Amino acid sequence: MTAETAVLMPVLVLLAAVLLWGVLSTAVQLRCIDAARVGARAAARGDSDAIAVAQAVAPRGASVRLTTEKEMVRVAVEAECLGPGRLAAVLSVRLTADAVAAREDVMVEGLE
Repeated sequence: MTAETAVLMPVLVLLAAVLLWGVLSTAVQLRCIDAARVGARAAARGDSDAIAVAQAVAPRGASVRLTTEKEMVRVAVEAECLGPGRLAAVLSVRLTADAVAAREDVMVEGLE
């Protein structure tokens, strides 16, 4: 093994770890988006367990908040994505997603 290869190997391992973390954080972000959408749809229908439905779809350890307004519901999902191994302290990032839906019970009352 040449000296150049010995210097380059740790850099390639670090690059692979960062790329893998990027893919994993993208997956966590997509799960947050899906959880917010599912929770907003459930809350718009008037389901009393909308937070539990969103929590089931959300990544482990995520927080789910439901806000009800006059005609709308908003679900916010927040999760932390830690970096790989010893890089967890440096590469951790907090991911969020919001979804808004019109309340169906308000829409039905407006038609009557």
